Amino acid sequence: MKAIVYTEYGPPEVARLKDVPKPVPKENEVLVKVYASTVNRTDAGFRSAEYFISRFWSGLLRPKFQVLGSEFAGVVDEIGQQVTTFKRGDRVFGFNDRTFGGHGEYLTIAEADAIATMPDNINFEQAAASTEGSHYALVDIRAAKVQRGQDVLVYGATGAIGSAAVQLLKQMGATVTAVCNTKNVELVKSLGADVVIDYQTQDFTRTETKFHFIFDAVGKSSFGQCKPLLTEKGIYISTELGKNAENVLLAITTPIRGGKKVLFPLPTITKEDVLFLKGLLEKGEFKPVIDRTYTLDQIVEAYKYVESGQKVGNVVLKIVE
Repeated sequence: MKAIVYTEYGPPEVARLKDVPKPVPKENEVLVKVYASTVNRTDAGFRSAEYFISRFWSGLLRPKFQVLGSEFAGVVDEIGQQVTTFKRGDRVFGFNDRTFGGHGEYLTIAEADAIATMPDNINFEQAAASTEGSHYALVDIRAAKVQRGQDVLVYGATGAIGSAAVQLLKQMGATVTAVCNTKNVELVKSLGADVVIDYQTQDFTRTETKFHFIFDAVGKSSFGQCKPLLTEKGIYISTELGKNAENVLLAITTPIRGGKKVLFPLPTITKEDVLFLKGLLEKGEFKPVIDRTYTLDQIVEAYKYVESGQKVGNVVLKIVE
């Protein structure tokens, strides 16, 4: 089968299109013929090993999972003997950051992992783009225990995580202030944001609103910068470690002191999370934003665009034409 393979850590150019053996499902696994995947920050992070800690999972010296692609959507091609909830021909989607595989024509994943049948009202590209950013956002929103009517600020509201966060927060009944650049103001409004701050013309730290939760979906702010905007027991979460891993350190120290605090949840995803997202997709309460679509032979270009910081929403990798 065709797949994007990387045998060393490094820049986008280490990812190459090659022929590799088709995987064989274990007794508890399904074999998925992949129709679409994405190129996202998870894939880019593991490929570059920018954070050395990722190597403790993916391999200290060289990658042990050589076909990346955490998000996928496709059709069940074969099932293991113990599989009972899926059958051949089922349209499925999900997220696999354990063994990856979405950047190939076929992947295997355990029946119990983050995989579900696709909603009937979306296509493969939309399904493939609906789990990575949304599950990062979901984990952080749940950690902040957001309640209906609370004021929340989302910084970086146009990426895969931020655009999902705005929609998920609105679905939960929060009042959302979103920060983005000029060209994306209308997009963010269309996602449901109650207030949009254009950071190119306004300083978001000068807003008079006090927020129960500030969510930095791109890691461009700091707790010190946002602390004055928080309520007395407000919560700050960033998706990045911060300078000198300060967000991790603050997540240890600030809860002890009481009052305003930093949290740094680990981004885990379960089958139940995928089923929750499926329900929102079916009801039209969550729609993944898709920026560009690339093919397998354009993988280097796709990675470069993802890492340029210019993408809006998700970048799809089309596997089946």
